[in-house]
Amino acid sequence: MSLTEREKAFIVSLILQGRVEEALELVCSAYGKAPPKVRVGRVKGHDKALAVYDARRETIFVSRGDLIRNPFIILHETYHHIRMFAGRHRGTEKHADRFAQSFLEAYCRLIARETGYRPPWCHALGST
Repeated sequence: MSLTEREKAFIVSLILQGRVEEALELVCSAYGKAPPKVRVGRVKGHDKALAVYDARRETIFVSRGDLIRNPFIILHETYHHIRMFAGRHRGTEKHADRFAQSFLEAYCRLIARETGYRPPWCHALGST
């Protein structure tokens, strides 16, 4: 199942507000998965990564607390969670980036359409 533009925009809004668990519940339920946990911390062997999805623990680890409100990072790692089947990952970094970007683009389009305002970071997305 796919999410509508409005649903994707709402999910980004939830993440920006720090309501990550609610956002993950919506995304994952659309794909028939239970949501991952989200924790602040590092995973051994990934010291320089801003965030990592640990499939064994079904947890997204972000290196700093402020990154919990970063929709690109949260949605990128959520893609990895959704794409885990039988303990094996079935996706790529490129696809995880595209997945996250599709939510951000939906958010930017909706905000621009409904308010006339476009957050500065929306310009970096290019296609919106």
